[in-house]
Parts: sequence; C-alpha cells; structure tokens
Amino acid sequence: MNGRERILAMIAGRPVDHLPCMPITMMFAADQIGVKYRDYATDYRVLVEAQICTAAKFGFDYVSVISDPGCEAADCGAAIKYFDDQPPAIDETQARLADKASLATLKIPDPLGGGRMTNRVRGVAFFKERVGGEKLIEGWIEGPCAEAADLRGINTLMTDFYDDPAFVRDLFEFVVEMELRFARAHVEAGIDLMGVGDAAASLVGPAIYEEYVWPCEKKLIDGVHALGACVRLHICGNTRRILAGMGRLGCEIVDLDYMVPIAEGRAKMGPNQVLLGNLDPVRALRAGTPESVTAAVAECHQQAGPRYIVGAGCEIPRDTPPENVRALAEYAQART
Repeated sequence: MNGRERILAMIAGRPVDHLPCMPITMMFAADQIGVKYRDYATDYRVLVEAQICTAAKFGFDYVSVISDPGCEAADCGAAIKYFDDQPPAIDETQARLADKASLATLKIPDPLGGGRMTNRVRGVAFFKERVGGEKLIEGWIEGPCAEAADLRGINTLMTDFYDDPAFVRDLFEFVVEMELRFARAHVEAGIDLMGVGDAAASLVGPAIYEEYVWPCEKKLIDGVHALGACVRLHICGNTRRILAGMGRLGCEIVDLDYMVPIAEGRAKMGPNQVLLGNLDPVRALRAGTPESVTAAVAECHQQAGPRYIVGAGCEIPRDTPPENVRALAEYAQART
C-alpha cells in the first residue's frame, strides 16, 4: 500500500498493512528545506516542495496545504501582519468586521481570484501533479467559529454570542458559504481529504456549541461531502465538553488535542470513528526521546483501538528532534 491507499483504507474500514501517519507539519516542514516561513505560507511552490520532502524523509502518508489560518480573512480584506520567519498573524486591532454593519456589504472572495486562497488551491494542483495517487492530498479551510473569530476578533465574537446572537448567525452563514466555495476549488484541484480547522470552537461551552457552532459545522461538513471529499476535523484545545457533538458531525477523521484523553474521545464518539492524535507536541514530542515518544504513541493507540491514525495533538514544533518525529512513523509502520 502507498500512503494514499493506506489512509483511504483506514477511513473505509478496510484492512491496512500498517497504521497511517499524519502529523501536522508547517514550520517544521519549512525548516527541512531551509526556507523562511513567510515564503512557505505565501508561495505554494515552496510549501509543496517542503511537504513532499518532509513526507519522504520521515515516512508520512500524506501532504497538506495547511500553512496558517489567515488565507480567507486576507482575501476578505483583513489586516494581516507578515513576518520573515514566523506565521502570518491577523491584526485583531483592525478586525475586518469591527463594525458589524460591514458584514452586509462584505463580498465572498473568489477562491480563484489571485489572492491567498488561490495560492492554496494552486498548491493542491501542484501536489496532484507531483504526488497524486501516491500520497493523500489534504486541503485546508477554516471552520465557522474560527473564521468568524478571524474576521470579527476572538474576544468580540465571544461577547457577540450573548449581545447579538442574530449577527453571529448571519456571520456564520457567510463563513459557511465562503468556505464551501473555497472547498469546491480545492476539490476541483485534486484533494482527497479536506482539513477543517475550527480552533475557536474549543473556547465555547457545550450549550453555545450545540446551538450556534455545531449546526454550521454540520452544514459545512455535509457540503464538503457532497463535493466528493472526505473530512478531517481539527479543533485545537480542550474539547472534552463537546466530544459527543464532534462525533455526530460525520467526519471521516477527528483529531484530538493532547488535553483530551483518547479514551474519552472513543467513549463519546463510538467504535467506528477514526481518531488521530494526540501526543503533547511540546512535552511528549519535542522534549521527549524516541523511546518515550514510542511509549506515548503506544498508549494513544491502546486507548483508541484499531481505528487510529498516528499523529500529535497539534502542529509538530519546528525544533523537534528529527529522531523523535521519525519515531512516530516507525511506530505506525510496525503496527496494524
């Protein structure tokens, strides 16, 4: 089996020759080919080269266009700060929707209009040309809560749930429509799997999640499925209070961050959900040894059972020892 076949077989519940390995690498990948992160995030050719090199070097089964959460916001006109060798950052002091009334005139950007969304779509197409059929190709879009926070400001959005719930619903509706257009462009360019990052969803309680966030995540995920792609849900942070809802979304893969015991995820989501994770990226992976990494992954695997993909709770830190990263893949390659 090659990497693409292995992941798709795991998703479908078919036998695999060994566990898939799908850790998130961004700055770590850029460092593998000695490029500045600004170039990685803004030039799809650099990103593709770094991802292919990293996947080959460490035995990963996939490649991804994930770079930072600012693509959609940038094309909506948000103020973005760019740095030489760090990820771009959204300037919340100049939030695009600081004035709520501006939502009414905000136009959904064209994913192929030449902006940062276009750069990401071109990355997918370049992956298809370079490793299509061999490595699984993952796209990336923001979820409704995360993108709303990018446009409105995270703290302001949290108060909007109480102060102006109608505005939140309108904003989430805008985001879902935008992300589905972006997803269609990804699919047409050649992805196998759509990553959906909704980090801000871990900051709301279960009542707000069920009333506001979950229905929009569900609409987005169902829409991606209708386009013909599988979905990987990635919500950074402590999601223990919303695990059951995450499991009801119907995603093919659910990532769990290190704060969440995989055993709880399995109990809340049932035996058929494919789980990915969830080593602490810093304390277990970056600060560990190959032996301790292997032991930590084995514990995750034991809790998750056979429907499991090897990875960390979130992005692998850029200065993680290579031998620790290699230990992840070596564990996967030795287990079914």
